[in-house]
Amino acid sequence: MFNKFISLFLIVFLNFYEVQSKDFIDKGVYVIDLKSRVEWLKCSVGQQWNEVSCTGEAIKISIEEAEKIKSQVGEELGGEWRLPNKQELNSLICKKCEGAKINKDIFPDTPAGLFWTSQRNWWSPKFFWSVNFFTGHTYGRFVPEKKLFVRFLRDR
Repeated sequence: MFNKFISLFLIVFLNFYEVQSKDFIDKGVYVIDLKSRVEWLKCSVGQQWNEVSCTGEAIKISIEEAEKIKSQVGEELGGEWRLPNKQELNSLICKKCEGAKINKDIFPDTPAGLFWTSQRNWWSPKFFWSVNFFTGHTYGRFVPEKKLFVRFLRDR
């Protein structure tokens, strides 16, 4: 009876894990997020995809700088790229991941730090929300002039 329980548990667990890995389709420079129905850039701003990993250093930028850079990304890759909202960026958090709290197979070389969202803190509108890939938590206490990491996405 116990062995049947363990077998059933492993089958359910492995199937759940498989579903999680199937939430993304690798398209080279970007990945399709089937769950959120968006396309994420695989690398953070400042890095470039070289078919194996993200090369270069991720850079921290202000919200204003991010707005300027997203136009360049659109010109190079096509489409309307944007900053994610809090929920979208938070959906990438991987609590069990070591180091940066993000799936490194899907988003390699992501720095374990704070990333901008496009969303203002509704309690204190002069601040924007950020997601911390070191702790896996969100924070709503940064002014737009502060420099944080950025990962863009576009709607499918």
